[in-house]
Amino acid sequence: MDMKCKLLVIGAGPGGYVAAIRAGQLGIDTIIVEGDRAGGTCLIRGCIPSKALIHAADKYQQMAAHTGTGYLGISITENPVLKFADTMAWKEGIVDRLNGGVEGLLKKAKVKQIKGWAKFRDAKTCDVDTKKGIVTISAEHVILANGSKPTELPFLPFGGDVLSSTEALMLTEVPDKLVVVGAGYIGLELGIAYKKLGSDVTFIEADTRILATYDKELTSPVQKWLKKHGISVHLGAKASGWTDNKLSYTDKEGKAQTIAADKLLVTVGRKPNTEGWGLENMAVDLDGPFIKIDKHCHTSMKNVWAIGDVTGEPMLAHRASAQGEVVAEIIAGKKREFNPNAIAAVCFTDPEIIAVGQSETQAKADGIETIVGKFPLMANGRALTMEAGEGGGFVRITARADNHVIVGIQAVGPHISELSGEFALAMEMGARLEDIADTIHVHPTVTESFAEASLSALGHAIHI
Repeated sequence: MDMKCKLLVIGAGPGGYVAAIRAGQLGIDTIIVEGDRAGGTCLIRGCIPSKALIHAADKYQQMAAHTGTGYLGISITENPVLKFADTMAWKEGIVDRLNGGVEGLLKKAKVKQIKGWAKFRDAKTCDVDTKKGIVTISAEHVILANGSKPTELPFLPFGGDVLSSTEALMLTEVPDKLVVVGAGYIGLELGIAYKKLGSDVTFIEADTRILATYDKELTSPVQKWLKKHGISVHLGAKASGWTDNKLSYTDKEGKAQTIAADKLLVTVGRKPNTEGWGLENMAVDLDGPFIKIDKHCHTSMKNVWAIGDVTGEPMLAHRASAQGEVVAEIIAGKKREFNPNAIAAVCFTDPEIIAVGQSETQAKADGIETIVGKFPLMANGRALTMEAGEGGGFVRITARADNHVIVGIQAVGPHISELSGEFALAMEMGARLEDIADTIHVHPTVTESFAEASLSALGHAIHI
């Protein structure tokens, strides 16, 4: 069967489906092709299911804290019972609901959905292998939103008890002993969740510290949490193999070591999905392992666009969605470009971490003279009432010394991810310290810490 359209979108993840929906809203004849379920890695096997697991793990740990003598004046006589298969079924229910929602939105926007795997003959023509046979699609415009996949180490291939993040989110039993190779945000999020669910968790990290893309001040509260809860973290350690449920690795002194585990979770990064679908037939330039794009998300081939993880860092769902919307509007004839001031990143560890823009060190490396304000959550009333004031959490703002324009905002603490929108908005609007300090923030809320950090940078914080 042959089909033609103005726009063909490959991949129905957070980049592809947003691009297709916006294109449909703008009256563009659009087809979207997805080999798996609509929603992509983020919705089906990443962001959403992992946050559901983290939430359940938090609840279980919180309930367990009330056993016996109790806590906060609340006590239960017996330990809570975890039926993990039921937990995972609840998680899948959320995924199913959101997947159905995305498919409904595509239908509402009059986007044709083709389920199957695409392979390109040339830049504008692909064959889609569907359950009903091959469908050949020709398009005037193509958006590549193929996403990314977990990086596999050659000496630790996925399979059996060696898990990627995808398989870690599909377990039906909590492993007694879990070893995690890689202490980046994915490994830490899942490792911490499984610790709360009852696993004995150990991290093996080749770098000299956890979450190496963030500064030490931000990661210190997470490190303290790991130590407090008895999680072993072997830094400067390099994994080398897995035999008979034992991981071989070299420690920071260069000594050979082994550690036994029921499951091994390997989280050493992600790589773009650029193989197996005919990219080599499209005459599109690459930038290292990624598809090269300009500020309009346009590739080197006319009317071929690329968005999301396949185009490079930061590999974030919200970046992909924003790019998808921009490209759809460009195809519709609007003047747009993808040029955000900054994109916020969040680690859903315990405590959570937010980073948007530059740190003081990064700004200084660019020759910017800065002033910095920091406000501890332990001085925030609402944080204390939510048990979020302990553990060293804070909000930190870096601004230019000359005109007080904010160049970066970072924070760490329980529930702090909910402030990421306000931080990103401040950066996008080019806010100055005075703009934040002079905005009346609701009391009692954790957002007051943002205003107080601004006042701190200006030299007159009220509550510290």
